[in-house]
Amino acid sequence: MKNKNVLRNQFRSARRDHVAALDASTRALILHRPPAPLLAMVPEGAVIGLYHATAHEAPAAGYAKFFHERGHTIAVPRFAHRGAAMEFAVYADPWEESDCEVGPFGVMQPGSQAHPIAPDIVFVPLLAFTESGERLGQGGGHYDRWLAENPHVPAIGLAWDVQRAGSLPTEPHDRPLTAVVTPTRLYGPFA
Repeated sequence: MKNKNVLRNQFRSARRDHVAALDASTRALILHRPPAPLLAMVPEGAVIGLYHATAHEAPAAGYAKFFHERGHTIAVPRFAHRGAAMEFAVYADPWEESDCEVGPFGVMQPGSQAHPIAPDIVFVPLLAFTESGERLGQGGGHYDRWLAENPHVPAIGLAWDVQRAGSLPTEPHDRPLTAVVTPTRLYGPFA
């Protein structure tokens, strides 16, 4: 089996090529509303953890707007500096992003005035996933550490279909996902 760095490069390239082949109007329609079986996994009033997608990640903005309109509090990762632990903070404006600023990794995040909050369910970005819920992340370990500290919080991956892998190398700290959503399918929930 290939090592994680080789796989990261392979899936970054596949993801980048896939997104480049999508026209802007198609990208704007993808992942706007969670599928019904996924909604059944979200408790009423749950704090929903999402992320600001980078240029090639599966978009999470549609889910932020959807859950916000349903009355859920939205939480997004925030970093005080590059070496800081990832925390979640309230994301109050998923339409205008008026409560956000560029964080130390160049990604929009809630500003320092936003209150820290722990999600009850978290949607995570990824580079690759398997049909059994294994996840390959960017390699920084931010989500791995957060998930290890919050083992009771269901973690759902958002991905493009092209990110599905037959198998992935795993380590003892790698926590399987609860489910994975792509534009065409819901994988899971996994036991």
